[in-house]
Amino acid sequence: MSTPTPEKSSRRQQLVQTYRMARKTDTKLGLWMLGSFVLGFAAGFALFAFLPGPIWLFPVIGGLLIGLLLMMIVFGRRAQKAAYNQMDGQRGAAAAALSMLRRGWKVDSAVAFTKQQDVVHRVVGPPGIILVGEGSPARVKQLLVTERRKHERVVADTEIHEVVCGNGEGEVPLPKLVKHVTKLGKSLKGSDMTDVLFRLKALDANRSNVPLPKGPVPTSMKGHRGNLRGR
Repeated sequence: MSTPTPEKSSRRQQLVQTYRMARKTDTKLGLWMLGSFVLGFAAGFALFAFLPGPIWLFPVIGGLLIGLLLMMIVFGRRAQKAAYNQMDGQRGAAAAALSMLRRGWKVDSAVAFTKQQDVVHRVVGPPGIILVGEGSPARVKQLLVTERRKHERVVADTEIHEVVCGNGEGEVPLPKLVKHVTKLGKSLKGSDMTDVLFRLKALDANRSNVPLPKGPVPTSMKGHRGNLRGR
């Protein structure tokens, strides 16, 4: 009898941990998963019942595969929604959400902040430079204006976007932040991104070495995304 590899055991533990965390805010997660599996199994069984072969073998296997696939899709979406709900309102939640951006994006968290714990994060990607603020709307908007001026001095030829993460008017809710950022267009080519990052590195080197405000910061969601994909 073969023992499970450490990698498989770790993956299983990650999935269990993700389920438990999501279950705290989504109490009906188990019912949604069960319902999606049953629905998927029924659809798969009916679909594969018309294939030639053993009367029960193909429909059962097909039903199990489609049922498990649908269940994992539902699990992933509801677990992600639960994660956003748990982070919403916490300092640094926007940075944790932005960590979900895939390859080709560079995220720098808390490039600017106030004593009141308002922060501005910076994203560099196809749309150019995106400054994402979270905190008090009035203070964040002023902080964004200041940061925009600083960035325009070193990357004047690069498009700069300003986004305020929040639930107020004109703000982008946390669950929609990543989607909003990725839909800002494409103005920065991959070949130019290295030069932009080099200039921004020089800008950051001249900032005052002020420590970040104290307080808990939500964990990056990269691990959460990997768990749902079965990494």
